[in-house]
Parts: sequence; C-alpha cells; structure tokens
Amino acid sequence: MSVSIHPKVPFNENDVVQRLREGDEAAFTHLVETYHGPLIRFALLFVGDRSVAEEVVQDTWMAVLSGLDTFEGRSALKSWIFSILANRAKTRGVREKRTVAFSDLAPADPDGPAVDPDRFASSGGWLAPPTRWDHNTPESQLLHAETLAVAKQALEALPPNQRAVVTLRDVEGLEAAEVCNVLDVSETNQRVLLHRGRAKVRAALERHISKR
Repeated sequence: MSVSIHPKVPFNENDVVQRLREGDEAAFTHLVETYHGPLIRFALLFVGDRSVAEEVVQDTWMAVLSGLDTFEGRSALKSWIFSILANRAKTRGVREKRTVAFSDLAPADPDGPAVDPDRFASSGGWLAPPTRWDHNTPESQLLHAETLAVAKQALEALPPNQRAVVTLRDVEGLEAAEVCNVLDVSETNQRVLLHRGRAKVRAALERHISKR
C-alpha cells in the first residue's frame, strides 16, 4: 500500500521515482503540481502560444512516465524533466518556424557589454558600483509587489536565450551543468548568457529603486 504525498511537502527524489515506478498516483500528482507551471513557462520560450505549450508539456509528462525505467539518477529528476521538455519544445518550435539558437552565441555579442564600461576605472575597479542589495535596498524591496513586477517585466524582456538561462538558474534553481545539459550549450555560453541576463534585470531594478 503506497503512502500518499501531500503536495506541499518536499519529497525525496529517490523515493518519488520509486513510487512513480510502482504506479503511485499521489506521487505523480505531486510532481505535476510542483512542475507543471514552470514547464509551461519554459515551453513558451520555444512555441508560439499557451495551447501549444500545454500540448508540449502533456507530451513531456507522457514521456516522463514512459521513460522512468531509463532514468538512472545521473541528473536531478527536475533537470531530467526539463531536458525532456526542452527537446520536445525545440522540435515543436522548429515545426512552427520559431527557434531559439541557444548555442549560437558569438564572443562579440551584439548586445554589447553586460555592464556599462563607463562604470569601471582603468584598473578594472568600479567607478560607479552597483547599489548594495542589503538592508532596505533592492533585495528587501523585492518583497513589494511593485518591485517584483519590475523584475518579472525585465526577465520577460530578455532575449529568449538569456531568459531561459536566468529562469533555469535563478527561478528554477538548476545548477550550471544542468542548464548546459537542458539547453545543450557550452559552460562558457551558459555563463555569459546568465551574466548578461542578470545584469539587465539588476539594471532595471536599480533604475526602479533610484526613482523611489
């Protein structure tokens, strides 16, 4: 007799994989409730609308269930699910002629420097350092709905490749190596995309805070 999992309680991955293999519906329900929303948002980076994203995510869940016997635990369950989603979403995006070339980042990124060079001295140090994110600064301000909205808007305005990396690293909590695997990018590209994306989000927050 399987023991049900409360959807709000964190689960042990080895335990939940075993339960899924045993056909525990509560384990699968918990998995869907935990990751369905993030998967939808991630799928929308590759496909044109919500209904198509829903189809891709449904295909992903079917693939997760059918592929459980091949899951060896070499990566986190979460990153494995995101990898399956990325492969299916990319295929669907190509079919819709909507592609995101995550691996085609040239050294001379057309976006230019992630941080304005005028903020640095000739020695490489800061002339105009970023605003400190400690007590009563942007980090604490993030608790306010207005600032959260600015951060969300800045994230959504990023180029798709930067948005994908920042979302996986800073929203979904994947490690760098997992993101490289999910998006099929090099460690260097992942690092550059993350740095540029974070810099743009932070710049938007700094502008917002300076107006308060």
